[in-house]
Amino acid sequence: MALLLGFVLLCGVADFTRGLSITTPEQMIEKAKGETAYLPCKFTLGPEDQGPLDIEWLLSPADNQKVDQVIILYSGDKIYDDYYQDLKGRVHFTSNDLKSGDASINVTNLQLSDIGTYQCKVKKAPGVGNKKIQLTVLVKPSGTRCYIDGSEEIGNDFKLKCEPKEGSLPLQYEWQKLSNSQKLPTSWLPEMTSSVISVKNASAEYSGTYSCTVRNRVGSDQCLLSLDVVPPSNRAGTVAGAVIGTLLALVLVALTVFCCHKKRREEKYEKEVHHDIREDVPPPKSRTSTARSYIGSNHSSLGSMSPSNMEGYSKTQYNQVPSEDMERDAQSPTLPPAKVAAPNLSRMGAVPVMIPAQSKDGSIV
Repeated sequence: MALLLGFVLLCGVADFTRGLSITTPEQMIEKAKGETAYLPCKFTLGPEDQGPLDIEWLLSPADNQKVDQVIILYSGDKIYDDYYQDLKGRVHFTSNDLKSGDASINVTNLQLSDIGTYQCKVKKAPGVGNKKIQLTVLVKPSGTRCYIDGSEEIGNDFKLKCEPKEGSLPLQYEWQKLSNSQKLPTSWLPEMTSSVISVKNASAEYSGTYSCTVRNRVGSDQCLLSLDVVPPSNRAGTVAGAVIGTLLALVLVALTVFCCHKKRREEKYEKEVHHDIREDVPPPKSRTSTARSYIGSNHSSLGSMSPSNMEGYSKTQYNQVPSEDMERDAQSPTLPPAKVAAPNLSRMGAVPVMIPAQSKDGSIV
């Protein structure tokens, strides 16, 4: 009887202490970058939970060096979602009535920095509950490129490669032949699930269209490759053509340089000749030499004139000579005339002539 009473009392205490609890189990969620992650958090309340309702979501980043960050909070019937700058505008409660028991959230446009452990805390005094959810963000394979590494000729060795631009590990590969016989060489079978297929001693039967599919846990991507195995080309002719083309290019460059140099030399020569011609032009006769010749001719004329007409002639002729030229002629140095005796002059047939004197103002005295 006492044992039964004790069991009843124990059950009563258990029922009495049972209050707020979170019904969502702890779990791990994987999502692709750019997608939306739904993080569930549903709870129930006990009759004794009469205090104000507070809901808090925290993030423990994958980098353990960072402290826990509050990303969204509900308190006093208000929502605060601007605590964590990296998730600002990207985290929201899914329910419009949080008192109904749903504290789940959505994280939109997932980024690799969103990876970590999210913790949901619900408090309604005296009840308290929390649950953790592990979120992993993966990158889908994308930008996959298929190409041939080597020369696709009969008898050659080359490789078929499949490389995605991005994608979270682990990655899985699958090769398929889409054209012709669609039958793959048996030597390729071990490599049909790898990123590279090594082709040995290629034959024309290998020609065709191939596809490579890359997968991981959140997505897949595909690329196509066209393989055309052809007979070996005339390599000697190709090399000779390349050499001849190179030589022709060098000759063309040399001719261009030569023509430019020749043109510059011709222009330089023309400039020098033009300069020399200008230097060789004789200077114009000075007014002094003209005056001297003018006076000399007048003196010779005076020698043949008689004293009777000397006076009129000297006045008209001497006045025609510019005084400026006469002054320059007087200033220029002249050699003294040779002295000849009077008897000798008469023997030489000289005729005595009267030369009138001239004053400084030009008049004949």
